[in-house]
Amino acid sequence: MAKVLIVDDASFIRVSLKMMLERNGFEVVGEAENGTVAVRKYLELKPDLVTMDITMPEVDGVTALKSIIQQDPAAKVVMISAMGQESTVKEAVIAGAVGFIVKPFKEEQVIKGLSKFR
Repeated sequence: MAKVLIVDDASFIRVSLKMMLERNGFEVVGEAENGTVAVRKYLELKPDLVTMDITMPEVDGVTALKSIIQQDPAAKVVMISAMGQESTVKEAVIAGAVGFIVKPFKEEQVIKGLSKFR
């Protein structure tokens, strides 16, 4: 069972992702509301996979991604972006993201996007 860290500044997104993932056989081991907390929890929890929102206060998702990849080049981080953030998604993929999911998302999209990392 893949262990997942969910990173998003919106608590309702974290809750809905957690329910989707747990319903589909993933284990959510932690949540973070910004990039600073995400990097700390990644190092502490060593999840198999991270879902990372791009736009967050304090430290954004791309900066957090770069920090995580720097400390663990094998990290698997899937970015979650709103429509219209294509250039930021491109930057994230270049920085080491293994995929991305576009908001607003449906459960099937999320599970399809993450199932290869189980």
